Amino acid sequence: MTALADFELADIHSGENLVAQARGKAVLLVNVASECGFTPQYEALQSLHDELADKGFTVIGVPCNQFGAQEPGSEEEIVSFCTSRYSVSFPMSKKTEVNGANRHPLYAWLTDPAQGFPGDIAWNFEKFLIDHRGLPVGRYPSGVTPRDNGLMQDIAEALPG
Repeated sequence: MTALADFELADIHSGENLVAQARGKAVLLVNVASECGFTPQYEALQSLHDELADKGFTVIGVPCNQFGAQEPGSEEEIVSFCTSRYSVSFPMSKKTEVNGANRHPLYAWLTDPAQGFPGDIAWNFEKFLIDHRGLPVGRYPSGVTPRDNGLMQDIAEALPG
């Protein structure tokens, strides 16, 4: 059975595999953009990451420029923006395509009908919840905030132990 650990996602800073660092944790994977109406969700994503990190949870941000060209900057500019504006310290990947012919294999897997969450990513800040075993257990549209009651309940159920 395929799981999150079967993929690689390069860290925006080091290029190291973020997925390996997330092994055994519940993960909220979010395709992010710096110039989007949903960009203020960074604040709640960071808060959630800080609050639940010691319980086996992490947020992973995946910068993507496929929606309205709202992530046009270099990786250095993305890091600078996220840290200075929202104090982001959760892991972030290098810029990644989540749709189309060059879709990252992780997103191809997540959106495969066999996983139960089919279809292209609709916009920035779409979220996938992956449980501590590395299996996708939820998909949430951009408008679902990180502190949404349903999402918080799902995260609680996805945590280890």
